[in-house]
Amino acid sequence: MKTIGTRRALDESRGTVRVEDVYDTDIDDLWQACTTPQRLARWIARVSGELHEGGTIHAVFTSTWSGPARIEVCEAPHHLLLTTEPGGEEESQLEAWLTVEGSRTKLVVEQRGLPVGSLHFHGAGWQAHLEDLARSLTIDGPVHPDGWSARTPAPTWKDRWTELISDYQNSPPS
Repeated sequence: MKTIGTRRALDESRGTVRVEDVYDTDIDDLWQACTTPQRLARWIARVSGELHEGGTIHAVFTSTWSGPARIEVCEAPHHLLLTTEPGGEEESQLEAWLTVEGSRTKLVVEQRGLPVGSLHFHGAGWQAHLEDLARSLTIDGPVHPDGWSARTPAPTWKDRWTELISDYQNSPPS
């Protein structure tokens, strides 16, 4: 599996990170992995709240990001759009698209509205998250047995993120 990540400026202060990968599973299984609390907790975040379009959730990511998100669009099994930290200074849009590719499923994740100066950190982070998703699907279980919190990242996620930062820092934005 090869995760592909790009980043670009939207204006002088905000930008976008986009990562994509193709997974050896059907679209319904990947949708469940990306939208149900039990499956999300295996690879990226603990999620609680109003799990429906228009609802507000709270998430604690393996990266330590913690906060609210509003579910703007939830069109199973193809499209999910969240606004993270709605109304706040760090508000961003997080969007996922799933498409069938034969017996496999392509996932594209894009986060818009991120600070331009830290796009390389976010690109490395999303690539590490999507790699964790692949491992979760392969082992059909959690990939972070040591846990994480809003203050302490999952150790394996942090190690991979740290490895990837220089790759993103040294590659030109698209």
